[in-house]
Formats: sequence, C-alpha cells, structure tokens
Amino acid sequence: MLGEFTKGLIRRNPIFVLMVGLCPALATSNSINNAFAMGMAATTVLLCSNVIISLIRKAIPRGVRLGCYIVVIASFVTMVELLMKAFFPPEVSEALGIFIPLIVVNCIIIYRAEDFASKNGLLASALDGLGMGIGFTGALMLVAVFREGLGSGTLFGLKWSMTYEPAAAMAQAPGAFLMLGLLLGLFKWLGMRKKVGEAG
Repeated sequence: MLGEFTKGLIRRNPIFVLMVGLCPALATSNSINNAFAMGMAATTVLLCSNVIISLIRKAIPRGVRLGCYIVVIASFVTMVELLMKAFFPPEVSEALGIFIPLIVVNCIIIYRAEDFASKNGLLASALDGLGMGIGFTGALMLVAVFREGLGSGTLFGLKWSMTYEPAAAMAQAPGAFLMLGLLLGLFKWLGMRKKVGEAG
C-alpha cells in the first residue's frame, strides 16, 4: 500500500516521468513561493477528488464519468481558490491568477481520477492522490529554485548573492522551457543509468 504513495514522488513523478501538468510547471515556477502555493492547491484538489471519486465510482454511469469527475474536481477547485484568497497573501493569488481555476482541467488530476481513483478503494486512492500531489509540488519547486535563483538572484524572495547578476531570461518563458527541458533530460538519464545498473 505504501507503494501507492511513493510512486508519485520519483518513479512516476507527474512532471519528470509522466510529463503531465506541464503548463502550470512552466507558468508558475518563476518563484519558489508561487510554485509551493500552486503545488499545495493541486495536491489538495487531487487528494480530495480522488477520495470522492473512489467513494462514488460504482454509482457513476460509464457514459458520463468524465463529466462527473469534472464536477467533483471543479467543486474542490472553487473551495481551494476561495481559501487561498482568504488566507494567502494577495500577491500570491494575483501571481497564480488563472492557473488556480485551470486546475479543473489539469491533466494530472483528470488522469488520476480516470486511471486510478475510478478503479480502486478509498485508502489506495487517497495515498495515490497525496503521493502524486507531493511529487508534483516537489517538481514545481525544483524548477522554481533554479528559475528564481538564476533569473532573479533570490531564493524565497531573499537575495542569495550581492555580486550575482541575474539572468533575466530564466525568470521568463524561455527560461521555463530551458530549465524544464534540462531537468527532464537529467531524470531520463538517471532512469537509463538505473536500468543499466539493474541489468548489469
């Protein structure tokens, strides 16, 4: 059962292995704070929607299952968005903007609902949602560490060097594509090395 939780951390990481949910990874990883907020929002929705879909899976007619999943997901997204506006600093909500409502159609959440929660029990679905969500958050924050550190010369909003000249492109869209591509390549290379090691 623990494997359902741990698989989303590295072995089937949503960003670096499954390569789903790349839009928010590119758009909200310009700062660590934004990446963390986005990751926590997505994790909450993923966990809650997995649990509810697992509970009602036998009552959902097959022909309308995707519509039902989207209604469940949209309900939790609305709750998360309202909670973020109430309790998070205004600049975080403004920075994430449209990407919080777009969690409704985030590939990771719909994919886990269709591929896992609709076929498995409550505990397994909860562990799957939590593991995938934490893996997604960790991946976002890893991209953000490099983008914020190199692009703005800060980490968590604090300058890490008085002499470093920020590479502004890293904080913009080209930097997002470049950093994500480099990290995807690194994970692919590490996966190939592991396979060669196991074979040898």
